[in-house]
Amino acid sequence: MLEGPSEMSGVWVFKNGVVRLVENPGAECQGSNGRRKVLVHVCSNEVITSYSVLERKLSSLGWERYYDDPDLLQFHKRSTVHLISLPKDFSKFKSMHMYDIVVKNRNEFEVRDM
Repeated sequence: MLEGPSEMSGVWVFKNGVVRLVENPGAECQGSNGRRKVLVHVCSNEVITSYSVLERKLSSLGWERYYDDPDLLQFHKRSTVHLISLPKDFSKFKSMHMYDIVVKNRNEFEVRDM
């Protein structure tokens, strides 16, 4: 199964039933058009603006906090082998982290240009 950052340079993205490798998904959460990327919860159309908002959304989908690494914010879903690892500081939350969440939560989140 393909997911998250790969050994190749880039991130695997699942969209409209197709998985593709996006090379350099954006330095500092910016797309090729210079716009900032944001993570959006599809059902509520809410932009994820903090880890507390993200944690509420992930919890409702069955994700639990995982406290194995004090330098990371991590979530695990019991019914899967998936682990979401994020930097503790939300300002370091980049598009590669957003795409990892999208791939592991199909149809629940998407990355959009701001």
